[in-house]
Amino acid sequence: MSTPSPAPEILAFGEAMTLFVADAPGDLDEIERFQRRIAGADTNVAIGLARLGFQVGWLSRVGDDAFGRYIRRTLETEGLDCRHLITDPAASTGLVFKERAEGGADPRVEYFRRSSAASRLSPSDAEAVDFAAARHLHATGIPPAVSASCRELSWHMLDRARQAGASISFDPNLRPSLWASESEMRDTLNAMAAKADWVLPGLAEGRRLTGLETPHDIASFYLERGAKAVIIKLGPEGSYYRGTLDGRETSFTVPGMAVSEVVDTVGAGDGFAVGAVSALLDGRAPREALERGNLIGALAVQVLGDMEGLPTRALLAELEASLPTPE
Repeated sequence: MSTPSPAPEILAFGEAMTLFVADAPGDLDEIERFQRRIAGADTNVAIGLARLGFQVGWLSRVGDDAFGRYIRRTLETEGLDCRHLITDPAASTGLVFKERAEGGADPRVEYFRRSSAASRLSPSDAEAVDFAAARHLHATGIPPAVSASCRELSWHMLDRARQAGASISFDPNLRPSLWASESEMRDTLNAMAAKADWVLPGLAEGRRLTGLETPHDIASFYLERGAKAVIIKLGPEGSYYRGTLDGRETSFTVPGMAVSEVVDTVGAGDGFAVGAVSALLDGRAPREALERGNLIGALAVQVLGDMEGLPTRALLAELEASLPTPE
C-alpha cells in the first residue's frame, strides 16, 4: 500500500484551458494550423512555482473529455499535485485560441469557456483541502469573474488561508468582459486584495481599480486596506515596490531587463508573479524579489506559449548568478 503524499505547501486554484496557438501570423479566421498548449494565469503561476521546487496543489474542474485529460496530464507532468482537480462529467473543458502577433504586440485571443467545467467550481470543491498544511495561497481576480459560485470559492479560499496563517499573494489579472459591471469588478477585487499580504497589480490595472495615477498612490490604497506590500508591474520599465521592511516603510523601482526580441507577451505578468512570490517565499529581500520577477517576466516573453519560458530552479540559479552585482 502506497503512502499518500503530504499535502501541498502552496495552493492555487482557477481555470486551466486548452490553448490553441496559431502556427503563423494573421487573423484567426484565416489560420489553418494551431499548436496545442495549456492556458490560464493561475496555472501559469502554479507551474512556475512547481518548476522552482515548491510543492503546489491545484484546485479546479475539467470536463470528462480529451481536453480535460490533456490538462490533467500536463499539470501532473509539471509536478503539480492534482488531488483537488475534479473531473466534471456534466460540463466541458474551456478552450482558448490565440493569434501569432508580430513586433511585440499583444496577441488577440478568443475564449470558449461559457458554462465550462471550471465555471461550476464552488466552496464545496475545497472541503478536502488541508489548509493547515498550506504555507501560501496564490489567488487572482479571474475565478471571481468566471461565475458566482467561483466567486464564492475565491472568498472561501482567501478566508480559510488567512485563518490558517498562510501568506497570500493576489494578482488582480483583470478580465473586464467577464464582469457584469465595472463597479462590481472594482469593489470585489479591491475587497479581495485587502485579504492579501502581497498585492501585484499591473500599473494600468491599479489605475483602473483605484482611480489613482501613480504607483505610490496605488500602493497607498492597498496598504491602507491591510496589504503588507504592494508590487506594481510596470511592463518593460520594470516594477515598483512599496511596503514595510525592518519596521520602516520603504519604496523603490527596479528597472526592467532588456529583451532582444518579444515573441509572445501573454504570460509576462504571470512570470513576474512567479519570480516575486518565489523570492519572497525563499526569504529574499524585496529588491531581490523584484529583480527575480523582472528576470522571469523577461524570459516569459521570449518564447511562444504562456508558460513555456518559466525556468527550473537550476536555470534560475544560473541566470541570477550571471546578473551584474548592484553597485
